[in-house]
Amino acid sequence: MSTSRATKIVATLGPASSDPLVLERLLAAGVDVVRLNFSHGSAEDHIARAELVRAVADKLGKTVALMADLQGPKIRVGKFAEGRVMLESGQAFVLDAQRSAAGDAYAVGLDYKELPRDVRPGDTLLLNDGLIVLTVDAVRGEQVHTIVKIGGELSNNKGINKQGGGLTAPALTAKDMEDIKTAMAFQCEYLAVSFPKSATDMEMARQLANVAGERWRHKPAMIAKIERSEAIPQLEAILRASDGIMVARGDLAVEVGNAAVPALQKRMIRMARELDKVVITATQMMESMIQNPVPTRAEVSDVANAVLDGTDAVMLSAETAAGKYPVETVEHMALIALEAERAEEVQIDGDFTNKRFGRIDQSIAMGALFTAHHLGCRAIIALTESGSTALWMSRHNIKVPIYGLTSQVVSQRRMALYRNVRPLLMTKEADRDIALAQAEKLLVAMGALRPGDTYAITCGEPMGYPGGTNMLKVCRVD
Repeated sequence: MSTSRATKIVATLGPASSDPLVLERLLAAGVDVVRLNFSHGSAEDHIARAELVRAVADKLGKTVALMADLQGPKIRVGKFAEGRVMLESGQAFVLDAQRSAAGDAYAVGLDYKELPRDVRPGDTLLLNDGLIVLTVDAVRGEQVHTIVKIGGELSNNKGINKQGGGLTAPALTAKDMEDIKTAMAFQCEYLAVSFPKSATDMEMARQLANVAGERWRHKPAMIAKIERSEAIPQLEAILRASDGIMVARGDLAVEVGNAAVPALQKRMIRMARELDKVVITATQMMESMIQNPVPTRAEVSDVANAVLDGTDAVMLSAETAAGKYPVETVEHMALIALEAERAEEVQIDGDFTNKRFGRIDQSIAMGALFTAHHLGCRAIIALTESGSTALWMSRHNIKVPIYGLTSQVVSQRRMALYRNVRPLLMTKEADRDIALAQAEKLLVAMGALRPGDTYAITCGEPMGYPGGTNMLKVCRVD
């Protein structure tokens, strides 16, 4: 099922999927990247889960990347005496930054102490992913007095968003900084940063990760989660400072309004591809499958549309972390992606019109795509140390599968997220002809190439230098 699918699947690990047998079934069903959500669990839990994922992936002989997802600032209400309260429309409700006692139907404490300074009368606050709406009536000292506009059940530690954005919480908290050290201890391939507002947030996170990973000479790829309205005008700068973005539609929808999200999703995917970055589409993709064994028609359309938009990966959160049907959800998702990809039109020639490439390695990557498409090649093989050549190729829509062959385990795992790229590990060869023969042999052995098939192959000479791809060759299997 997973061999011919171009779109990758990210699944979140949680109580429903931490059993080795379930995890094995998830990876076999098509999971390419495993997300560890640092909002839950201890450092020891995450390290143990990371080791488990690596062990199961090795057992199956499958390339899987690990993504550590930082919690970010806790802009949340405190706890209630009864665990939850019912808010009625029209009633008064106080958000009190000083309150240490448990909350009740009239007032609750705050995890986020800066709220009284970030809001003013007339502002709209959205709680519990927008299900509860409060209008700020007055700010008195540390108390935010509100009127309930749309009521409902409010339980412990639910999130707070301000409509239109404007909360000053920094993207990286003290907890995140500790969590970065934990994530580097198991050398995650991707680090996802929650709620960044600018490129500076991403640069700071990268710096912290590089310092924490120095001991292992490890530098993770950085994913910016776009979920604040302030991030939208800064999108290009954030993308340039990151290795990829996540279209985090939950918090984003609350801040910018549900109706604006589909168009933003398309814009973000398009921009990421143009800037040679990866993109993950996330939140509520298969939400109903937390409880039900089949998705709704709307969810099927949602996943298919993200695939047709050109996303690298679609992500599952609670569906695989805590849902009843984690394996079935992945199977359905893989099937939807496959069907959507079948319908895609390839217009590779148009991608190169009026384009200028200043780098040799990038020109070679584009040449390989063009040649493979027009000659009807069975495969494109990129011999790559860093994975960059495979990444550039994967930014364009082509039906020919791309095989990223590398001697670096980190590059191999990182490529697990790239659309239409199959990462493979090969031994390091200094001699070009031996490396080329080895690559062909590897693909013949796994059944990707047969006698008589043509393929395009790229590599760098001399071998083994990142950024050195300077050769394109078209070969036929004897």
